[in-house]
Amino acid sequence: MPQLGLLHLRAWAALLGQLRRPSRAVCVRTVHSHSQVTKAVLTSQLKLHQEKSNFIIKTPKGTRDLSPQQMVVREKILDTVVSCFKRHGAKGFDTPAFELKEVLTEKYGENSGLIYDLKDQGGELLSLRYDLTCPSSLTYLCEVPFARYLAMNKLKKMKRYHVGKVWRRESPTIVQGRYREFCQCDFDIAGHFDPMIPDAECLKIVCEILSALQLGDFLIKVNDRRILDGMFAVCGVPESKFHAICSSIDKLDKMSWKDVRHEMVAMKGLAPEVADQIGDYVQCHGGVSLVEQMFQDPRLSENKQALEGLGDLKLLFEYLTLFGIAEKISFDLSLARGLDYYTGVIYEAVLLQNPPQAEEGPLNVGSVAAGGRYDGLVGMFDPKGHKVPCVGLSIGIERIFSIVEHRMKMFGEKVRTTETQVFVATPQKNFLQERLKLIAELWDAGIKAELMYKNNPKLLAQLHYCENMGIPLVVIIGEQELKEGVIKLRSVASREEVAIKRENLVAEIQKQLSEF
Repeated sequence: MPQLGLLHLRAWAALLGQLRRPSRAVCVRTVHSHSQVTKAVLTSQLKLHQEKSNFIIKTPKGTRDLSPQQMVVREKILDTVVSCFKRHGAKGFDTPAFELKEVLTEKYGENSGLIYDLKDQGGELLSLRYDLTCPSSLTYLCEVPFARYLAMNKLKKMKRYHVGKVWRRESPTIVQGRYREFCQCDFDIAGHFDPMIPDAECLKIVCEILSALQLGDFLIKVNDRRILDGMFAVCGVPESKFHAICSSIDKLDKMSWKDVRHEMVAMKGLAPEVADQIGDYVQCHGGVSLVEQMFQDPRLSENKQALEGLGDLKLLFEYLTLFGIAEKISFDLSLARGLDYYTGVIYEAVLLQNPPQAEEGPLNVGSVAAGGRYDGLVGMFDPKGHKVPCVGLSIGIERIFSIVEHRMKMFGEKVRTTETQVFVATPQKNFLQERLKLIAELWDAGIKAELMYKNNPKLLAQLHYCENMGIPLVVIIGEQELKEGVIKLRSVASREEVAIKRENLVAEIQKQLSEF
């Protein structure tokens, strides 16, 4: 019995072993399945490798890197602009790079499709700021974030400037300085003041900046939205078509009157005789005499809105004359700036075409500054609808930068990429410690200084570096100088050297730097 029991257990163990062992067919299927998986993985890796090898390293469309040389030029432009804003009493200001989506989309209307939306990760629908205020047809202002800030903080008065990056999802025109990511530089005055005084100051600021940047001759076109609306009304444009017709008029700087008229009649359904009446007005431009002429116009003089706008423009020209800039201003009835939020004076600065001075002519980039009065925008954010009158301007930094860069390229101008004033050098080996002590002394005195990151650099290499980088002075320390307690001070331009007592070195460097 015990033997039978043992056999019985062995039989069961053998049977269990057979059951655990897969059949040949099962093994084949398993191997085939593993083979398919391996093949799929290898195919995927190969495809990934091929895609990687085809990958092109570049910046996203409508963006760019700025080289050290470009940054020097850009910073000089921004310094000129910001120093002017500060001279006029503006305070610095900044807002987040993104806003609540509803804040932006409700204010931009037809342009809301150009806004970059952010994926929701914190329970809020957000968008990158489209600009620092609101869009315009030619330049980019910054009123929406500013208006939101005023309403949110219940501020009734502020003079501020704002420099920052904004993003716009549109087709870029790189040669004209239009990008998807770009810098805006804006100035605004908010508050209740006597008519046209802040507006005149804004135009004065534009003149100062464009003159300081030496971009060539320029002209600032001015108009008033009330004159535009009054003109449309007396010409017989239906109120429902005001915005559409304004948008067409805004194209007159790029299209002929014939083409604009065709667009208004054929595409926007305006009666031909109405379009012709508009044409009589929008082809007029001049100074204060044109304002007086429009006062006598039998049709405009009957429109209350137009008369208000003309009255303000007359007062504006009085102030512009006192500022000494009236000759730079042109009353231009074709200036439309097709935005609903403008309520009064609007303006736009353009460079006048100069004769070609090289193989290529001047770069045509359109307007380089623009702005206007927007008295109702803050009230759109205030829960009680309280209005804060505002007027502002935007300097077209990207366009100005394109112009300056183009001219520098034409004339082969070179740019220093560093501000180093002094280079610490040695003609001998094992003088790193002395160089480090010396350069620390210069840095502590506020002097911009460099040295070569080598223990034993060659003197000729150090001097060549100074010449290539435009560094004006070299201080040289060696065994002889160390013994005598002096430092050699060398002018890179003249190659003259003088021995200066160590304790007098900083004062002598500062004296020579003040003479450059």
